[in-house]
Amino acid sequence: MILIFPYAKVLNNGRENPKNYPYWNELISLLKNDYNEIIQIGLPGEIKINEISEIKLNLKLKEIENLIKKCDFWISVDSFVQHLVHNMKDKKQGVVLWSLSNPKIFGYDYNLNILKDSKYLRPDQFGIWEQAIYNPDAYLDANTIYNKIKEKHGE
Repeated sequence: MILIFPYAKVLNNGRENPKNYPYWNELISLLKNDYNEIIQIGLPGEIKINEISEIKLNLKLKEIENLIKKCDFWISVDSFVQHLVHNMKDKKQGVVLWSLSNPKIFGYDYNLNILKDSKYLRPDQFGIWEQAIYNPDAYLDANTIYNKIKEKHGE
């Protein structure tokens, strides 16, 4: 089982959060070849990703922790998830998809941190996200991400 956390916090200004990976549907299509259970975790109002097995919304942190303990691995955009896992007694390695924020500052080395290129990192790493612009070009394509995941978590 794989857990996916496809979205970061909704911005106060209503714009797309620059942390949101744009190619989930393509990535899930590829992962479905290897994993028959992919569960999306999120909040009410979030868009369901195509081809997932199930979507679970509005879970309590303890429920998320229990799912993380049971999964093979998890995939998330830069969000609370990597920090939640870091504070769990038994850390479960995951995959974090980065764009404008720096995994060397906000990430953890035991995860597979995937950043397309440091040229996309925003100059003020500690600034508010409402000032950042969504840029799908800051992310690697689904095939490249899939290959990196297979390399790390292949069966």
